[in-house]
Amino acid sequence: MTATGVDAVVRDLLADIETLVRCESPSSDHEAVARSADVVAALGRRLLDAEPERVVVDGSTHLRWRLGGTPRVLLLGHHDTVWPIGSLETHPYSVRDGVLRGPGCFDMKAGVVMALHAAASVRDRAGLSILITGDEEVGSPSSRRLIEEEARGCDAVFVLEASADGGALKCRRKGVSLYRIDVEGRAAHAGLEAEKGVNAGVEIAHQILAVAMLTDPERGTSVVPTALSAGTTTNTVPARASVALDVRAWDPAEQRRVDRSVRELRPVLADARIRISGGINRPPLHAEASSGLFGLAASLAESLGLGALTSAAVGGASDGNLTAGLGIPTLDGLGAVGGGAHADDEHVVVAELPRRTALLAALIQAVTDGANAHGTAPATDADTADTADTAGATGATSPR
Repeated sequence: MTATGVDAVVRDLLADIETLVRCESPSSDHEAVARSADVVAALGRRLLDAEPERVVVDGSTHLRWRLGGTPRVLLLGHHDTVWPIGSLETHPYSVRDGVLRGPGCFDMKAGVVMALHAAASVRDRAGLSILITGDEEVGSPSSRRLIEEEARGCDAVFVLEASADGGALKCRRKGVSLYRIDVEGRAAHAGLEAEKGVNAGVEIAHQILAVAMLTDPERGTSVVPTALSAGTTTNTVPARASVALDVRAWDPAEQRRVDRSVRELRPVLADARIRISGGINRPPLHAEASSGLFGLAASLAESLGLGALTSAAVGGASDGNLTAGLGIPTLDGLGAVGGGAHADDEHVVVAELPRRTALLAALIQAVTDGANAHGTAPATDADTADTADTAGATGATSPR
């Protein structure tokens, strides 16, 4: 697809997404994230005619726009990615055959651009707040308090994370817990006197097998050992080893069960010592937090001629888990339609960009105009359909 073959709205969206994708921003590189924040700030300044507040916490740069009055609607996104510097060389930005590609385009630089364009298009921005953070991909350690403070008192939070398969909105998400198990053993020469050592690699293997048994597929709970390290040289009994754990669960009770079990771990080998760090990172996003706003979105999509919306439950978490955990109505997955998040085939469907941006703008306006956050849009002569009925007809679900 060439620039001459798209309308002005799509052309402007693509130009801004390209600018943001070309500014690489891996979460752990604070200088790169700061450069990305400069690009996002310039984009917002141009579109909104407003300067963002730059909030730097523990080296991570976050941006916040408050566009007048007491915040009622929060647009929430992040500009950091999982892609290291240099990824553009192997995964170059491109737009071909209606598909946009590039590192971080789907998760979630397109969503950031969509948020700013949607905000710029609404007729009255009073009560609108926009928060774009710089550390979501590493668990939001420095932005969590900022997110929760900004969301409190809002009627709705719209999260610009990418959609689920087929463009479905993410109306239910698993909660996340993150742990690290560190083992301290004792080094020794592996060939001369291995018996004098305490093998931290063997101990960490015991711990990995123990935590893997905490998985409960029937409840949808996964406990996955991920990053693993042990030892220094091939002829030395490892004195130290560590493993990271990624835990996902639909139910807070399951998060607590796993948390207790992880903290009760004990060494298997004599003289080995273990240390547990981390814990419950964010609660599940329950369907109840999204159902009302999904109904409103479904009604607006129909009135805009965008067709039926569908919803999905997903294992991945987002900052929407944090706002839903506060009891704030939260609708997630409003960003780009496409696929391949964090993967080589990351991509965005170009034709959906203006459609989803228009839906977001309508949602913002509906809530700021007085739509309550339980799914009832302001009544008009042209739209008297019952929102709950519309939601049911368009695939609102709460699957496990």
